[in-house]
Amino acid sequence: MQPFPSAPARLLILTLAFLPFSPRFVFAAAPAKVHVVALGAVRKVPYTPPEAASKEGKPADALSLKVRPLTVDGRQKEWTTGDVHDVTDRSFTIRRVLHLNDALPGDAASRWNWQPGPWLLVDRSTGHITALHLPDFDAEVSDAVWFRDYAAYCGTAETAKGGLFAIVAQLGVRRAVVQKQIGKWPQAVASAPVCKPAEWHRTPMRVTLQPTGGEPMTFDVVGAAALIEEGDSDSDSAP
Repeated sequence: MQPFPSAPARLLILTLAFLPFSPRFVFAAAPAKVHVVALGAVRKVPYTPPEAASKEGKPADALSLKVRPLTVDGRQKEWTTGDVHDVTDRSFTIRRVLHLNDALPGDAASRWNWQPGPWLLVDRSTGHITALHLPDFDAEVSDAVWFRDYAAYCGTAETAKGGLFAIVAQLGVRRAVVQKQIGKWPQAVASAPVCKPAEWHRTPMRVTLQPTGGEPMTFDVVGAAALIEEGDSDSDSAP
């Protein structure tokens, strides 16, 4: 005859027997948080382009810049300008606007100035905002034109010799896909704009860049795989 189980053993057997059917041990997966990413209404703010700031007699508020707030879950995260470029069905790029204090150290009051800044990559699913560091991107010179996950623009080198470069950058890739010097920089009298907007071609994939007053140059772009990271985990957006 087998010995009858002790009280602790009987309790363990009963627990294991009813564990799959006990409601207290049924864990439901928490639903993923849904983020709401939106762009607010357009407003006009005073804006002085760099090339206009040096012209005598031109008032600082003669021009205006159209800006929109970028909000995540109802909270404003950034000021933006220009159109949205959808990279994928969940990620888009848009240009950031900076509200800079232009006051000198000896000025009695602040002097706020609006200026276009770098580009942002926004994930609609997670609400995450990433500041893009495009190669040789110059906020005062570069006018990025997007196609897929590529941006084409004229950039300025940060080296001692300087230079104006034709740039094609791809998201997720540190080095430029195309980087060719097309002029000198800085220039004694720079055109405004420095380059015409890039023109993209789908098949074969190539882009044409042209300095204002210069000859157009066309570059083949090899590769088509998007390398941006679209995480599935829930995360807070960048401030």
